[in-house]
Amino acid sequence: MADCVTVNFILFYLQNSQLLYLQELASRGHKATLIPVLSFTFVSLNTLSDKLFQPEQHGGLIFTSPRAVEAVKMCLEDDERTEQWNMDIKDKWNAKSIYVVGKATAALVENLGLVPLGEDTGTADVLSRLILEREGANILPLLFPCGSIKREVLPTALRENGVPLDTLMVYQTAPHPDLEKNLKNHFTEQGVPDSIAFFSPSGVRFCLETVRRLSGEQLMQIKFAAIGPTTAEAMTAEGLSVSCSADKPTAEHLAAGIAKALQ
Repeated sequence: MADCVTVNFILFYLQNSQLLYLQELASRGHKATLIPVLSFTFVSLNTLSDKLFQPEQHGGLIFTSPRAVEAVKMCLEDDERTEQWNMDIKDKWNAKSIYVVGKATAALVENLGLVPLGEDTGTADVLSRLILEREGANILPLLFPCGSIKREVLPTALRENGVPLDTLMVYQTAPHPDLEKNLKNHFTEQGVPDSIAFFSPSGVRFCLETVRRLSGEQLMQIKFAAIGPTTAEAMTAEGLSVSCSADKPTAEHLAAGIAKALQ
């Protein structure tokens, strides 16, 4: 990798596995700066806990974000609850289907002792098709803990095909309180980045105005990357030219896409 150029990146991240992205880019000779773009407030945890400990009321679980899995983990922090979960509750859930989007979410689900399905789907749209292939209208509702700004693709697809869904908002999303300060510091210290990667439509929405203002006329020189098609669509809708979209939502695929775009 001696012939690789060190490139000034910004990664607007929201996953717990952000260090993997640094490592993958470093293996290709690139240096990246991680800037957190979102902050989260957990809500309705008592309601979620009640539902989790009554698995007989649902036909399965759906997780489309790592944060939703974290909400479940918070419901298990009590020693008595943890013991009950490990004794029989998780096995009752594992007798049903536990649907997930992406490897990061799947890994967190496995840490709970659950067996995920669909980690390679990559998007809620593809996951919904998997669910429809496996489930029918006669099942109990699928429990879907989610965030305040979830996309409606999956709920709409299931509803239109008669698959019952129990949606529960368990976290609210807002811009990270230090987002603008961190961006200004980066542009001041390192200049306009060669590439910027977004990990969610929310990230695009919350920081693009600041990026545009700080970049000025050099905005068009930046190679913009997306973690997947949903984020790429949000970027395109905002008038950005997307240089690459990861084939799968993993550090390896995003780093490979960025490296190719910079050739």
